[in-house]
Amino acid sequence: MADHSEAFVAFDTSKLRNAVAIAEGGRTGEIRFFGEINNTDAATSKLIKKLAAQYQRLTFCYEAGPTGYGLYRQIKALGHDCMVVAPSLIPKKPGDRIKTNRRDALNLAKLLRAGDLTAVWVPDPHHEAMRDLVRAREAAVDDLKSKRQQISSLLLRLGLHYPGKKTWTRAHMVWLVSQKLAYREQRIAFEEMLLAVRHAQERVARLEQAITAAVPDWSLAKVVTAVMALRGLDLISATIFLTEIGDLSRFASPRQLMAYLGLVPGEQSTGETVRRTGITKAGNRRARRILVECSWSYRHPPRIGKKKLDKVAAAPQAVQEIAWKAQARLAARYRALTRNGKRHTVVVTAIARELSGFIWAVNRAVAAPLTSGK
Repeated sequence: MADHSEAFVAFDTSKLRNAVAIAEGGRTGEIRFFGEINNTDAATSKLIKKLAAQYQRLTFCYEAGPTGYGLYRQIKALGHDCMVVAPSLIPKKPGDRIKTNRRDALNLAKLLRAGDLTAVWVPDPHHEAMRDLVRAREAAVDDLKSKRQQISSLLLRLGLHYPGKKTWTRAHMVWLVSQKLAYREQRIAFEEMLLAVRHAQERVARLEQAITAAVPDWSLAKVVTAVMALRGLDLISATIFLTEIGDLSRFASPRQLMAYLGLVPGEQSTGETVRRTGITKAGNRRARRILVECSWSYRHPPRIGKKKLDKVAAAPQAVQEIAWKAQARLAARYRALTRNGKRHTVVVTAIARELSGFIWAVNRAVAAPLTSGK
């Protein structure tokens, strides 16, 4: 047995090889580069078995990235602690401009021993699969927007302008098909673009149907149903938010969730001078974006439309009360901030911050009966 009974092991992961560094326990414990191993389950198990014979306790870490959570799950299955580190929150020296796998692994091991790393939330495999499905839809939506923009750019160059108010409706599609182009080559290009748009629309529709079919078997299905009672949130937007954020119960208060979403203002204060800046934009950008998009609906007076009635009725009574309270408060908040001369984008961001608090309250109302029933 080594002199130090505890060791902190850091991986700098890559596609084929992982760089490994070890920091032994204690303030004066040795920090050394172990070497590189193949990025395979067998090589990782062999390394862990070797280190477990030398140390009584092992703690592992690696940066969140494209290699996913397979390494985390393997280490946890072997009975050891592991942390997936948030890359944007790793402390860095301003003058340190040399980056290698060896240096990164050594730095991670040192920071892990010092307790200066911040962990990300690791989803279970089914939750990760739901997230992949939702992000596939997001990619399809972006592709659809790009193809639509190509058609709009072509028509703009040809001096053709749609007389209606809203584009990409049924009436707009009829107008597009009826356009007469001077040259055969332009017509062929235009028809191919229209065909690409139709295919992209079908792809988005298929993915949305898949999400709708997958939600009932998901662990957060009841939370999705409850969150849909809030104005501006439907099944797709609620699923997007919850797949990106995960278990809301890990946030002890609404303020923690707001800070995690990056919707709180930054601050640069010194002495008696207090200076607030824009929102921090920390955390998950997809969850923040969908929340801001949903918050635009609160510029209208409080009401429950025909399409919303069934969604509200499906939620528990406690959630219905929270949803109506959110409507009344956030609509009044929007009007008050607008009267004070705030820009609409700033107002909607403020509404999104408070809306995240109501989502936290909805999750708590749904989780409370489940906990009491156990």
